[in-house]
Amino acid sequence: METILRPLLVIGGSVLLTLLIGWATDLVMRKADERHGETPLWGLLRRARVPWQVVLCVALLRGSYDESQLLVEHRVAVGRVLTLVLIGAAAWLAIRIAAAVVETSYSRYARVHHDAARVRRVRTQVTLIMRVVSAVVGVVAVAAMLLTFPAFRAAGASLLASAGILGIVAGVAAQSTLSNMFAGLQIAFGDMVRIGDTVVVDEEWGTVEEITLTFLTVRTWDERRITMPVSYFTAKAFENWSRGGAQMTGTVYLHVDHSAPLDAMREKLRDIVRECPAWDGRDHGLVVTDSTPSTMEVRALVTAKDADDLWTVRVTVREQLIRWLTERHPYALPRVNAADAVLPPGFPVPDRVPTARRTLPRGQQPTARSERP
Repeated sequence: METILRPLLVIGGSVLLTLLIGWATDLVMRKADERHGETPLWGLLRRARVPWQVVLCVALLRGSYDESQLLVEHRVAVGRVLTLVLIGAAAWLAIRIAAAVVETSYSRYARVHHDAARVRRVRTQVTLIMRVVSAVVGVVAVAAMLLTFPAFRAAGASLLASAGILGIVAGVAAQSTLSNMFAGLQIAFGDMVRIGDTVVVDEEWGTVEEITLTFLTVRTWDERRITMPVSYFTAKAFENWSRGGAQMTGTVYLHVDHSAPLDAMREKLRDIVRECPAWDGRDHGLVVTDSTPSTMEVRALVTAKDADDLWTVRVTVREQLIRWLTERHPYALPRVNAADAVLPPGFPVPDRVPTARRTLPRGQQPTARSERP
Protein backbone atom coordinates (compact mmCIF):
# COMPACT_ATOMS: atom_id res chain seq x y z
CA MET A 1 0.00 0.00 0.00
CA GLU A 2 2.84 2.36 0.82
CA THR A 3 4.40 1.82 -2.61
CA ILE A 4 1.24 3.24 -4.16
CA LEU A 5 0.42 6.04 -1.73
CA ARG A 6 3.93 7.46 -1.57
CA PRO A 7 4.23 8.19 -5.37
CA LEU A 8 0.68 9.52 -5.44
CA LEU A 9 1.35 11.83 -2.54
CA VAL A 10 4.61 13.09 -4.00
CA ILE A 11 3.35 13.59 -7.55
CA GLY A 12 -0.13 14.75 -6.58
CA GLY A 13 1.23 17.09 -3.95
CA SER A 14 3.68 18.61 -6.42
CA VAL A 15 0.96 19.17 -9.01
CA LEU A 16 -1.52 20.53 -6.45
CA LEU A 17 1.05 22.87 -4.94
CA THR A 18 2.03 24.04 -8.43
CA LEU A 19 -1.59 24.85 -9.32
CA LEU A 20 -2.09 26.65 -6.02
CA ILE A 21 1.05 28.78 -6.37
CA GLY A 22 0.28 29.45 -10.03
CA TRP A 23 -3.27 30.56 -9.21
CA ALA A 24 -2.05 32.82 -6.41
CA THR A 25 0.61 34.36 -8.62
CA ASP A 26 -1.86 34.98 -11.43
CA LEU A 27 -4.32 36.56 -8.97
CA VAL A 28 -1.65 38.91 -7.66
CA MET A 29 -0.61 39.96 -11.17
CA ARG A 30 -4.24 40.46 -12.18
CA LYS A 31 -4.82 42.75 -9.20
CA ALA A 32 -1.62 44.63 -9.97
CA ASP A 33 -2.68 45.02 -13.60
CA GLU A 34 -6.04 46.48 -12.55
CA ARG A 35 -4.38 48.83 -10.08
CA HIS A 36 -1.60 50.00 -12.42
CA GLY A 37 -3.39 50.39 -15.73
CA GLU A 38 -0.82 52.90 -16.98
CA THR A 39 1.73 50.14 -17.58
CA PRO A 40 1.16 46.86 -19.45
CA LEU A 41 3.91 45.06 -17.49
CA TRP A 42 1.67 42.97 -15.24
CA GLY A 43 -0.62 41.99 -18.09
CA LEU A 44 2.38 40.90 -20.14
CA LEU A 45 3.85 38.97 -17.22
CA ARG A 46 0.64 36.97 -16.99
CA ARG A 47 1.62 35.41 -20.32
CA ALA A 48 4.47 33.69 -18.48
CA ARG A 49 2.19 31.77 -16.10
CA VAL A 50 2.45 28.54 -18.14
CA PRO A 51 6.30 28.32 -18.09
CA TRP A 52 6.21 29.47 -14.46
CA GLN A 53 3.94 26.59 -13.53
CA VAL A 54 6.07 24.14 -15.50
CA VAL A 55 9.20 25.34 -13.67
CA LEU A 56 7.45 24.97 -10.30
CA CYS A 57 6.08 21.52 -11.04
CA VAL A 58 9.34 20.13 -12.43
CA ALA A 59 11.39 21.68 -9.61
CA LEU A 60 9.11 20.14 -6.97
CA LEU A 61 9.20 16.77 -8.70
CA ARG A 62 12.97 16.93 -9.04
CA GLY A 63 13.41 17.75 -5.37
CA SER A 64 10.97 15.15 -4.05
CA TYR A 65 11.50 12.37 -6.56
CA ASP A 66 13.81 10.41 -4.28
CA GLU A 67 11.08 10.30 -1.63
CA SER A 68 8.58 8.74 -4.03
CA GLN A 69 10.72 5.60 -4.48
CA LEU A 70 9.27 5.23 -7.99
CA LEU A 71 11.36 3.49 -10.69
CA VAL A 72 14.29 3.19 -8.37
CA GLU A 73 16.33 1.30 -10.95
CA HIS A 74 15.91 4.23 -13.40
CA ARG A 75 16.44 6.95 -10.82
CA VAL A 76 19.41 8.52 -12.62
CA ALA A 77 17.70 8.61 -16.01
CA VAL A 78 14.46 10.07 -14.60
CA GLY A 79 16.40 12.66 -12.62
CA ARG A 80 18.33 13.71 -15.73
CA VAL A 81 15.14 14.02 -17.77
CA LEU A 82 13.58 16.19 -15.07
CA THR A 83 16.72 18.33 -15.00
CA LEU A 84 16.62 18.83 -18.77
CA VAL A 85 12.94 19.78 -18.65
CA LEU A 86 13.66 22.18 -15.78
CA ILE A 87 16.44 23.90 -17.73
CA GLY A 88 14.26 24.23 -20.83
CA ALA A 89 11.30 25.59 -18.83
CA ALA A 90 13.55 28.05 -17.02
CA ALA A 91 14.87 29.34 -20.36
CA TRP A 92 11.29 29.67 -21.63
CA LEU A 93 10.33 31.61 -18.50
CA ALA A 94 13.36 33.89 -18.81
CA ILE A 95 12.50 34.73 -22.43
CA ARG A 96 8.89 35.52 -21.51
CA ILE A 97 9.94 37.80 -18.65
CA ALA A 98 12.51 39.58 -20.84
CA ALA A 99 9.92 40.06 -23.56
CA ALA A 100 7.46 41.56 -21.06
CA VAL A 101 10.05 43.99 -19.73
CA VAL A 102 11.24 45.03 -23.18
CA GLU A 103 7.69 45.46 -24.51
CA THR A 104 6.77 47.55 -21.48
CA SER A 105 9.77 49.82 -21.99
CA TYR A 106 8.89 50.27 -25.65
CA SER A 107 5.24 51.04 -24.88
CA ARG A 108 6.24 53.63 -22.31
CA TYR A 109 8.67 55.26 -24.76
CA ALA A 110 6.08 55.29 -27.57
CA ARG A 111 3.51 56.88 -25.26
CA VAL A 112 5.83 59.67 -24.16
CA HIS A 113 7.46 60.50 -27.52
CA HIS A 114 5.28 61.54 -30.45
CA ASP A 115 7.99 61.49 -33.11
CA ALA A 116 7.01 58.57 -35.36
CA ALA A 117 10.52 58.19 -36.78
CA ARG A 118 12.12 57.88 -33.34
CA VAL A 119 9.44 55.43 -32.20
CA ARG A 120 10.07 53.22 -35.25
CA ARG A 121 13.81 53.34 -34.61
CA VAL A 122 13.36 52.23 -31.01
CA ARG A 123 10.96 49.53 -32.11
CA THR A 124 13.54 48.17 -34.54
CA GLN A 125 16.25 48.19 -31.89
CA VAL A 126 13.98 46.54 -29.32
CA THR A 127 12.98 43.81 -31.75
CA LEU A 128 16.56 42.92 -32.61
CA ILE A 129 17.66 43.10 -28.96
CA MET A 130 14.88 40.69 -28.03
CA ARG A 131 16.00 38.28 -30.74
CA VAL A 132 19.58 38.46 -29.50
CA VAL A 133 18.45 37.82 -25.92
CA SER A 134 16.36 34.85 -27.03
CA ALA A 135 19.30 33.41 -28.97
CA VAL A 136 21.69 33.86 -26.03
CA VAL A 137 19.26 32.29 -23.55
CA GLY A 138 18.68 29.40 -25.94
CA VAL A 139 22.39 28.78 -26.40
CA VAL A 140 23.00 28.91 -22.64
CA ALA A 141 20.12 26.52 -22.02
CA VAL A 142 21.41 24.04 -24.59
CA ALA A 143 24.91 24.28 -23.15
CA ALA A 144 23.54 23.67 -19.64
CA MET A 145 21.62 20.65 -20.90
CA LEU A 146 24.74 19.21 -22.52
CA LEU A 147 26.78 19.72 -19.37
CA THR A 148 24.45 17.44 -17.45
CA PHE A 149 25.92 14.48 -19.32
CA PRO A 150 29.26 13.27 -17.92
CA ALA A 151 30.56 12.39 -21.40
CA PHE A 152 30.35 16.02 -22.49
CA ARG A 153 32.08 17.23 -19.34
CA ALA A 154 34.92 14.77 -19.97
CA ALA A 155 35.26 15.91 -23.55
CA GLY A 156 35.21 19.57 -22.58
CA ALA A 157 38.96 19.84 -22.24
CA SER A 158 39.66 18.49 -25.72
CA LEU A 159 36.90 20.64 -27.21
CA LEU A 160 38.29 23.72 -25.50
CA ALA A 161 41.78 22.96 -26.81
CA SER A 162 40.52 22.79 -30.38
CA ALA A 163 38.15 25.75 -30.01
CA GLY A 164 40.52 28.09 -31.88
CA ILE A 165 40.70 25.89 -34.98
CA LEU A 166 36.97 25.17 -34.88
CA GLY A 167 36.25 28.89 -34.53
CA ILE A 168 38.30 29.70 -37.61
CA VAL A 169 36.64 26.95 -39.64
CA ALA A 170 33.16 27.96 -38.45
CA GLY A 171 33.88 31.61 -39.23
CA VAL A 172 34.94 30.82 -42.78
CA ALA A 173 31.98 28.48 -43.32
CA ALA A 174 29.44 30.94 -41.89
CA GLN A 175 30.90 34.08 -43.40
CA SER A 176 27.66 35.15 -45.10
CA THR A 177 25.60 34.40 -42.01
CA LEU A 178 27.92 36.36 -39.75
CA SER A 179 27.97 39.29 -42.18
CA ASN A 180 24.18 39.34 -42.16
CA MET A 181 24.11 39.27 -38.36
CA PHE A 182 26.53 42.19 -38.08
CA ALA A 183 24.58 44.02 -40.80
CA GLY A 184 21.40 43.50 -38.77
CA LEU A 185 23.02 45.04 -35.71
CA GLN A 186 24.33 47.90 -37.85
CA ILE A 187 20.84 48.56 -39.20
CA ALA A 188 19.32 48.46 -35.73
CA PHE A 189 21.72 50.89 -34.11
CA GLY A 190 22.80 52.85 -37.18
CA ASP A 191 19.24 54.09 -37.88
CA MET A 192 19.52 53.22 -41.58
CA VAL A 193 16.09 51.60 -41.95
CA ARG A 194 13.36 50.99 -39.39
CA ILE A 195 10.21 48.94 -39.10
CA GLY A 196 7.41 50.90 -40.77
CA ASP A 197 9.66 52.85 -43.16
CA THR A 198 8.63 53.19 -46.79
CA VAL A 199 11.51 52.04 -48.99
CA VAL A 200 12.22 51.36 -52.66
CA VAL A 201 14.37 48.29 -53.37
CA ASP A 202 14.89 46.71 -56.79
CA GLU A 203 12.31 49.12 -58.28
CA GLU A 204 9.68 47.90 -55.80
CA TRP A 205 8.31 50.21 -53.11
CA GLY A 206 6.75 49.01 -49.92
CA THR A 207 6.81 49.15 -46.13
CA VAL A 208 9.41 47.45 -43.94
CA GLU A 209 7.40 44.85 -42.03
CA GLU A 210 10.03 42.78 -40.19
CA ILE A 211 13.74 43.06 -39.42
CA THR A 212 15.73 40.15 -38.02
CA LEU A 213 19.45 39.54 -37.58
CA THR A 214 19.70 37.88 -41.00
CA PHE A 215 16.84 39.05 -43.26
CA LEU A 216 14.42 41.91 -43.80
CA THR A 217 10.84 41.70 -45.10
CA VAL A 218 9.24 44.44 -47.22
CA ARG A 219 5.45 44.44 -47.76
CA THR A 220 4.62 45.94 -51.16
CA TRP A 221 1.51 47.93 -51.99
CA ASP A 222 -0.13 44.85 -53.57
CA GLU A 223 0.34 42.76 -50.39
CA ARG A 224 3.41 40.86 -51.62
CA ARG A 225 6.36 40.18 -49.32
CA ILE A 226 9.93 40.69 -50.48
CA THR A 227 12.48 38.98 -48.23
CA MET A 228 16.02 40.25 -48.60
CA PRO A 229 19.25 39.74 -46.63
CA VAL A 230 20.02 42.66 -44.36
CA SER A 231 23.48 42.92 -45.91
CA TYR A 232 21.76 44.31 -49.02
CA PHE A 233 20.93 47.52 -47.15
CA THR A 234 24.52 48.00 -46.00
CA ALA A 235 26.13 47.24 -49.38
CA LYS A 236 23.77 48.84 -51.93
CA ALA A 237 21.92 52.10 -52.33
CA PHE A 238 18.19 52.18 -51.64
CA GLU A 239 15.50 54.82 -51.23
CA ASN A 240 14.06 55.48 -47.78
CA TRP A 241 11.06 57.76 -48.13
CA SER A 242 10.45 57.91 -44.38
CA ARG A 243 13.90 59.12 -43.33
CA GLY A 244 13.81 62.71 -42.13
CA GLY A 245 10.00 62.67 -42.02
CA ALA A 246 7.18 60.86 -43.81
CA GLN A 247 5.86 63.95 -45.64
CA MET A 248 6.22 63.71 -49.40
CA THR A 249 5.69 65.78 -52.55
CA GLY A 250 4.35 64.20 -55.73
CA THR A 251 3.65 65.24 -59.30
CA VAL A 252 1.00 64.50 -61.91
CA TYR A 253 1.89 65.05 -65.58
CA LEU A 254 -0.75 65.73 -68.24
CA HIS A 255 -0.38 66.32 -71.98
CA VAL A 256 -2.88 68.88 -73.25
CA ASP A 257 -3.42 71.05 -76.28
CA HIS A 258 -1.74 74.44 -76.53
CA SER A 259 -5.14 76.11 -76.14
CA ALA A 260 -5.80 74.54 -72.71
CA PRO A 261 -7.10 77.05 -70.10
CA LEU A 262 -4.24 77.06 -67.61
CA ASP A 263 -5.84 79.48 -65.14
CA ALA A 264 -9.02 77.43 -65.02
CA MET A 265 -6.96 74.26 -64.55
CA ARG A 266 -5.18 75.85 -61.56
CA GLU A 267 -8.51 76.73 -59.97
CA LYS A 268 -9.85 73.24 -60.61
CA LEU A 269 -6.70 71.71 -59.06
CA ARG A 270 -7.22 73.85 -55.97
CA ASP A 271 -10.83 72.66 -55.67
CA ILE A 272 -9.79 69.00 -56.14
CA VAL A 273 -7.12 68.96 -53.45
CA ARG A 274 -9.32 70.84 -50.97
CA GLU A 275 -11.96 68.13 -51.29
CA CYS A 276 -9.42 65.27 -51.08
CA PRO A 277 -8.99 64.01 -47.47
CA ALA A 278 -5.52 62.62 -48.25
CA TRP A 279 -4.07 66.08 -49.07
CA ASP A 280 -2.18 67.53 -46.09
CA GLY A 281 -2.77 71.16 -47.10
CA ARG A 282 0.90 72.12 -47.42
CA ASP A 283 1.24 72.95 -51.11
CA HIS A 284 -0.20 72.56 -54.59
CA GLY A 285 0.49 74.11 -57.98
CA LEU A 286 0.28 73.73 -61.75
CA VAL A 287 2.88 74.84 -64.29
CA VAL A 288 3.85 74.10 -67.91
CA THR A 289 7.07 72.07 -67.93
CA ASP A 290 7.49 71.20 -71.63
CA SER A 291 5.97 71.59 -75.08
CA THR A 292 5.95 69.68 -78.35
CA PRO A 293 4.69 70.63 -81.82
CA SER A 294 1.28 69.09 -80.98
CA THR A 295 0.92 69.26 -77.15
CA MET A 296 2.29 70.85 -74.02
CA GLU A 297 3.20 69.08 -70.79
CA VAL A 298 1.53 70.32 -67.60
CA ARG A 299 2.76 69.34 -64.13
CA ALA A 300 0.46 69.38 -61.13
CA LEU A 301 2.29 69.39 -57.78
CA VAL A 302 0.63 68.02 -54.63
CA THR A 303 1.74 67.06 -51.10
CA ALA A 304 0.69 64.45 -48.52
CA LYS A 305 1.70 63.22 -45.08
CA ASP A 306 3.04 59.85 -46.31
CA ALA A 307 3.51 57.71 -49.42
CA ASP A 308 0.10 56.04 -49.25
CA ASP A 309 -1.79 59.33 -49.05
CA LEU A 310 0.39 60.80 -51.78
CA TRP A 311 -0.60 57.98 -54.12
CA THR A 312 -4.28 58.66 -53.33
CA VAL A 313 -3.91 62.39 -54.02
CA ARG A 314 -2.09 61.81 -57.32
CA VAL A 315 -4.62 59.39 -58.76
CA THR A 316 -7.50 61.61 -57.59
CA VAL A 317 -6.02 64.71 -59.25
CA ARG A 318 -5.24 62.86 -62.48
CA GLU A 319 -8.70 61.31 -62.76
CA GLN A 320 -10.71 64.43 -61.92
CA LEU A 321 -8.64 66.78 -64.08
CA ILE A 322 -9.03 64.56 -67.14
CA ARG A 323 -12.76 64.18 -66.50
CA TRP A 324 -13.15 67.95 -66.07
CA LEU A 325 -11.28 68.67 -69.30
CA THR A 326 -13.38 66.11 -71.16
CA GLU A 327 -16.66 67.59 -69.94
CA ARG A 328 -15.90 71.33 -69.86
CA HIS A 329 -12.97 71.88 -72.24
CA PRO A 330 -12.79 69.07 -74.78
CA TYR A 331 -10.79 71.25 -77.13
CA ALA A 332 -7.93 71.22 -74.59
CA LEU A 333 -7.36 67.48 -74.96
CA PRO A 334 -4.45 66.43 -77.21
CA ARG A 335 -5.49 65.67 -80.79
CA VAL A 336 -3.90 65.04 -84.16
CA ASN A 337 -4.28 68.12 -86.38
CA ALA A 338 -5.05 67.06 -89.96
CA ALA A 339 -6.17 70.51 -91.28
CA ASP A 340 -4.20 72.70 -93.66
CA ALA A 341 -1.66 75.00 -92.08
CA VAL A 342 -2.84 78.58 -91.51
CA LEU A 343 -0.65 80.93 -93.52
CA PRO A 344 0.46 84.25 -92.06
CA PRO A 345 -1.30 87.46 -93.27
CA GLY A 346 -0.02 88.77 -96.60
CA PHE A 347 1.53 85.48 -97.58
CA PRO A 348 0.75 84.82 -101.34
CA VAL A 349 -1.59 81.88 -101.86
CA PRO A 350 -0.30 79.65 -104.68
CA ASP A 351 -2.66 78.79 -107.55
CA ARG A 352 -4.04 75.27 -107.50
CA VAL A 353 -2.42 73.18 -110.21
CA PRO A 354 -5.12 71.48 -112.36
CA THR A 355 -5.07 67.72 -112.45
CA ALA A 356 -3.98 66.39 -115.86
CA ARG A 357 -6.23 64.02 -117.79
CA ARG A 358 -5.03 60.75 -119.05
CA THR A 359 -4.78 60.40 -122.78
CA LEU A 360 -6.56 57.25 -123.90
CA PRO A 361 -5.86 55.37 -127.05
CA ARG A 362 -8.14 56.10 -130.03
CA GLY A 363 -11.37 54.18 -129.92
CA GLN A 364 -11.24 53.37 -126.16
CA GLN A 365 -14.15 54.69 -124.13
CA PRO A 366 -13.36 56.55 -120.93
CA THR A 367 -14.61 55.01 -117.69
CA ALA A 368 -16.28 56.84 -114.85
CA ARG A 369 -13.02 56.80 -112.87
CA SER A 370 -10.99 58.24 -115.79
CA GLU A 371 -13.45 61.09 -116.31
CA ARG A 372 -12.71 62.54 -112.88
CA PRO A 373 -10.20 65.42 -112.92
